[in-house]
Amino acid sequence: MKRKIFIKKIALMVLLPSLLMAACSEEKKQNANAKKEQTYTCPMHPQIIKNEMGTCPICGMDLVTFEKDSHEKKLVIDAQRQALAHITTATIGQGNLFGNKVLNGRLVIDPEQSSYISARISGRIEQLYVRETGVQVQKGQALYQLYSEQLAALQQEYLMAIAQEKQFPGDQIEKQIVSSTKQKLLRYGQTEAQLQQLVNTQKKDPYVTFYATQSGIVAEVSISQGQYVNEGSAILKLEGYGNLWVEADVYPDEAKGLKIGQQVKVIVAGWEDQPKSMGIDFMTPVLQSGTQLTQIRGRITNPNGQWQPGLQANVWLSTGKTGSALTLPVDAVVRDGKGMHVWVKTGKDKFEPKKVTTGVENEAGVVIASGLQAGEEVVVTGAYLLYSEYVLKKGKNPLDGLVN
Repeated sequence: MKRKIFIKKIALMVLLPSLLMAACSEEKKQNANAKKEQTYTCPMHPQIIKNEMGTCPICGMDLVTFEKDSHEKKLVIDAQRQALAHITTATIGQGNLFGNKVLNGRLVIDPEQSSYISARISGRIEQLYVRETGVQVQKGQALYQLYSEQLAALQQEYLMAIAQEKQFPGDQIEKQIVSSTKQKLLRYGQTEAQLQQLVNTQKKDPYVTFYATQSGIVAEVSISQGQYVNEGSAILKLEGYGNLWVEADVYPDEAKGLKIGQQVKVIVAGWEDQPKSMGIDFMTPVLQSGTQLTQIRGRITNPNGQWQPGLQANVWLSTGKTGSALTLPVDAVVRDGKGMHVWVKTGKDKFEPKKVTTGVENEAGVVIASGLQAGEEVVVTGAYLLYSEYVLKKGKNPLDGLVN
């Protein structure tokens, strides 16, 4: 008996170290796995995922921890943080909405307010008084001085015709000659005042100043001082910005419901507080090259010249009343590359994302076509903050794994 007890003690002493080593090894393995499961991400670039603390290789920000393996969709935000983030909710219900469709548009120069100043007669530009684009020109302002022997010859012809008429007063043929030579000078850009001065001084002048026939902004300067120009050569291009065209892109199915004269609302980017009413003046009959788009066009006034051609403008088309439908404020719907979702309050301080599809919308509200039911409590302000919080904590998009 004593021999058996002795043998058991010896065996226990031999096995005990092995058991202790195995237990320590298992504990180390569990600690290593726990440490391995802890991952880190960048608040600005959630695609960056590392197993150790560090900085983001893209922006250099310190990485933060997140629950990489968490499949729970809900977020828990305490009341204090909700107040700081201005997170508010509302119960979704039935309502009426006057729908609008928004078209992308742009402001364009109105060709009716643009004109070219061209040389009326051949000659050399002796003085160019306007040499820069963007300069405001007023009607009657001196633009350039031209040296022209041809114009001097016409002036001499006019003076001779007047002198001949004086020798034969009342002769109808002489009167016609005077009238004809005067009209030539007027067509070549001479003014009545210049012709009267010519008659008073009885001296021809090959240096003639030409004046602006209308006001506008200098858009192009086509010649230089000292340059020789031919009759009809472009000198300046003037543009007026008192009225501007609005061109908007339209798909063919949208164009079906439009007609000439229909009134639409135009909002210029940056001037949302100054909407303009515009009638549709023209609809292009063909699609733009390489696209499935056509265009509509109208004209709006440009108060004080505050808008420049090229500015973006949105054209709002009324699509009529939707009838009774589930509606939410526009800011309640979060939109990204993966779709649209809203945040629903599911319990005290608990919020979950829900994928939705939308219908018509205007600047104030949007129709929820599917994904929600009447009576659900939906976040109406602060939805994008919840979206950011989710990406930061979970490291993935709220729509991952969601279905309608």
